[in-house]
Amino acid sequence: MITYIKGDITFKSPSYIIMEANGIGYRVNISLNTYSALEKVNKGKILTYLLVREDAQTLYGFATDAERGLFLHLISVSGVGANTAQVMLSAMTPDEIRAAIIGEQLPILTKIKGIGTKTAKRIILDIKDKLAKESSGTPIAVTLSNNTMREEALSALLALGFNKSMAQRSLNRILKAKGDVENVETLIKLALKEMG
Repeated sequence: MITYIKGDITFKSPSYIIMEANGIGYRVNISLNTYSALEKVNKGKILTYLLVREDAQTLYGFATDAERGLFLHLISVSGVGANTAQVMLSAMTPDEIRAAIIGEQLPILTKIKGIGTKTAKRIILDIKDKLAKESSGTPIAVTLSNNTMREEALSALLALGFNKSMAQRSLNRILKAKGDVENVETLIKLALKEMG
C-alpha cells in the first residue's frame, strides 16, 4: 500500500495531479478540496489510497488525513464506489459531510450528484455511528454553506438556554420532515413546539 507520495507536482487539474517522486510520475485522482489545498504549491506531500481492482490500479490523493479517513468510510458503504466518494468530497468539505451524516441531513446529501435517497440513507445507516465515535469530544462543524438558517436558529435556541445536542436533533428532525422552511423565525417556533 502506498501511504503517501512526496515530490514535485508536475501537472495539476481539478480532478487529478501528476506527482514525481524519484523519477517516477504518479497519476493521483483528487477531490476539489485537495485541489484547493495544492493549487498554489509545486511540491509537497500527498496522502494516498491505492485501489486495486481486477482491471485497474488507481491512486487517490488527499490533502489531509481527515479527508482520507472519510473517503475510506464512504467506500466501505455498499453501493458507494471510489468515484462517488470523490464526487462527495468535491461537493462538500469533509467536515460538512461528517456533519450531514451525523445529523442525518438527507436533503443535503441528496443534493450531491449521484447520491439518491436510498444511497444517502445507506451511508447514514452504515457509517453514522463510526463518524460520531471518531468525533466524540470534538465539536462537529455543522455550518453548511447552504444552511445558514439552521445555524441562526441553533444560535437563538442556545441563547434561550436549550441544550445544544437536543436543539440540533430537533432542528434536524424538523428540516428532515418539512424540507425547506420559509424563515428562521418559523424554524425556531417549530423547534420550540417540538422541544416544549
